[in-house]
Amino acid sequence: MFVLVEMTDTVRIPPWQFERKLNESIAEELNKKLANKVVYNVGLCICLYDITKLEDSYIFPGDGASHTKGRCFSLHFRYVVFHPFLDEILVGQIKSCSQDGVHVSVGFFDDIVIPPESLQQPAKFDETEQVWVWEYETEEGAHDLYMDIGEEIRFRVVDETFVDTSPTGPSSAEASTSNAAEVQKKEAPYTLVGSISEPGLGLLSWWTNS
Repeated sequence: MFVLVEMTDTVRIPPWQFERKLNESIAEELNKKLANKVVYNVGLCICLYDITKLEDSYIFPGDGASHTKGRCFSLHFRYVVFHPFLDEILVGQIKSCSQDGVHVSVGFFDDIVIPPESLQQPAKFDETEQVWVWEYETEEGAHDLYMDIGEEIRFRVVDETFVDTSPTGPSSAEASTSNAAEVQKKEAPYTLVGSISEPGLGLLSWWTNS
């Protein structure tokens, strides 16, 4: 679920932080810049793990701040990143349900969806309750097992999608409609697709009560 990713960056240390330990200042600036942000094709950044390479600082003319530069582009460091591997099994909570499927949260990350075709089958969407239902077949007939909001759910990661959400300058023809389009649809930069269509997956209560 969590991986260590090697990164490089240039960190700007303002003059009023010169009295602090350099590593503390760098760690604070890196976490301000990266923590809780999605890096394209990398994952959701959580926190700094360690600094692996650090070179001498230098000061730009007209700038009283120090820029710590390491090998290559700047300093090298390792960052803790949330990036589950495919087929990894996770446990989260049902955040909501819609015709698109079951939307799941793991607390610090909410962009997880289990599409209808990846639910335990046969499944149906209850329009009144706005939840998905597994029509569990037994010798006594079918029983409706509701996937209620807030329930803990075990799922397998089967796919992921990264979307480059970097700002782009719209052309003059698009400028008048860009704001409206942005409000109408704002894509998540990182989405996980899950599946519960196999024994042992789905609501934890299904299997603990069986």
